[in-house]
Amino acid sequence: MSGLTELVDTLETKLARLSTKLEQLRREKQELENKISESASVISRQAGEISDLRQKNETLKMANSLLGSDDNKRETKLKINSLIREIDYCIAQLAD
Repeated sequence: MSGLTELVDTLETKLARLSTKLEQLRREKQELENKISESASVISRQAGEISDLRQKNETLKMANSLLGSDDNKRETKLKINSLIREIDYCIAQLAD
């Protein structure tokens, strides 16, 4: 009978360890899910900031070329021509 008692005690000990390990893994999983959520929000915020900075960069390039910089004159002329075509198209649509 002592062998059976020892076996039960051993199983209870192992079960307690497994239970503790399971709880620890659940906590770690929750922490990792929180980190993933935080990282996703940071990525989203940074993507928005990147988009804003790209827009500001384009605006600054346009302003710089309008002020006389030779670096982006071609791009500015193309953009202006594109805008003129869009305006002409809108006027044509209104005339119809």
